[in-house]
Amino acid sequence: MATFRLQGSRVLAVDMTGDAVKAKNGSMVAYDGQMAFKKMTGGGEGIRGMVTRRVTGEQMTVMEVKGHGTCWFADRATEISLVQLHGDKLFVEASNLLCTDAGLRTGTSFTGLRGATQGNGLFTTTVEGTGQAAIVSDGPAMVLRVSRQYPLTVDPGAYIAHQGNVQQSFQSGVTFRTFMGEGGGEAFQIRFEGDGLVYVQPSERATIAGDV
Repeated sequence: MATFRLQGSRVLAVDMTGDAVKAKNGSMVAYDGQMAFKKMTGGGEGIRGMVTRRVTGEQMTVMEVKGHGTCWFADRATEISLVQLHGDKLFVEASNLLCTDAGLRTGTSFTGLRGATQGNGLFTTTVEGTGQAAIVSDGPAMVLRVSRQYPLTVDPGAYIAHQGNVQQSFQSGVTFRTFMGEGGGEAFQIRFEGDGLVYVQPSERATIAGDV
């Protein structure tokens, strides 16, 4: 299995000995040794994945990188976090997924109103299996624990990903004071309950919620 390691906080180094990884198309910045690059269809999920992603609007252009040596990846100088999966599932926005072990399975999942408030659509990308994934964020990501005793509420524009046995719900903070310009500016939130981790970036995307 390929070895993921961070070189600084904005570059991912992947050591391969005949292994393969799936990475965001165009994210390779350097490599040594012998590497082969191949564009993959449907986010690396084949024809069925391509059709699913076109229908859901959760687009992801992926390349397979295979060889012997080290390959370095980066994406617009964004910060990178490593996620270890042990047979569980990671839910992540397609634009925030940089690289995964080739053995990890990717797919799409319905997000409902959460996706609508983010402006990212109603579906998100899933990564499942055993191995490592690298995700990117605008600024250093915070990894926040959700427990049954302590649920977590997150601004939709700051959400990146989550994993574990976590349930999410949509809640509105819209009040009369919000429309009078006296509210806190956070009209919609995502509430996470259960047991797991939520990855949050220290900046916000433009969202529908932000326009309220």
